[in-house]
Amino acid sequence: LDAFKEASDAARVIVLSGAGDAFCSGQDLTDAQHSLANANLERTLRDEYMPLLRAIFDCKVPTISAVNGAAAGAGANLALASDIVIASERAVFLQAFARIGLIPDAGGTYWLPRQVGFARAMGAALFAEPVPARQAEEWGMIWEAVPDGEFEMHWRRRAAQLAAGPTEAYRRAKEAVRATYENSLEEQLILEARLQGRCGKTRDFREGVMAFLEGRTAEFEGR
Repeated sequence: LDAFKEASDAARVIVLSGAGDAFCSGQDLTDAQHSLANANLERTLRDEYMPLLRAIFDCKVPTISAVNGAAAGAGANLALASDIVIASERAVFLQAFARIGLIPDAGGTYWLPRQVGFARAMGAALFAEPVPARQAEEWGMIWEAVPDGEFEMHWRRRAAQLAAGPTEAYRRAKEAVRATYENSLEEQLILEARLQGRCGKTRDFREGVMAFLEGRTAEFEGR
C-alpha cells in the first residue's frame, strides 16, 4: 500500500499485474483454515482491503490492471478497481465467494452492477461461475481481451500511451465519469463545465492546441 501511494505521487500511469501465472486468487484459504475460530472478516476487509482499494480507486493517475491469468474472489475485484482492465485471453474472472458461503467483497458489489448490469452481477454472485476474458469483454466488465502471445506487449503499449498523455485531463475525466452515477443531468453538465475550465488552464491544453494547428504530435508534460 505504501509503495502504491509513493508511486501514485510520481508516476503518470500505474499498472497492476500478477507475478506468476495468475493475477490474484484472493484470500489464502489454507491460512483461513487455521484461524476460523477467530476469524473476523469485517475487520480484515476494513483494515487490509479497504485502504488498498481506496488507494487504487482514488489514484490521481490512470491505473491499468493487466490480468495475465485467473483473478478469483477478492483478486477479481482488485482487478476491477483499476480504470482500465486488459486481460489475456486465458484469463478468467471468478466471483468465488458463494462457494464458501460468502458474498462478493473487495468492491465486487460496487463494480459489477455498474459494469455489467444488475442481472449479470447477480448471476456472477450467486452462481460463482468463471467468466472467461472474452466474455468479460463482451459484457463490458473489462476494456479488452488480448491474445496471449500479444498480451504483455499490448498492455505495455497502452501504459506508455497513457504515460505520455495529458495527466490532468485524465484525472478530471475519471472524476467526471464516476460522478455520473450520482448526478442529475444538470449536475453533470455543471461538473463538466467546471472540470473543463480547469483543464483549459493547463500547459497540456495549450500544447495540444498548438500541436493540432502545427500538424504535429502533441508532447504532453502531464501538467
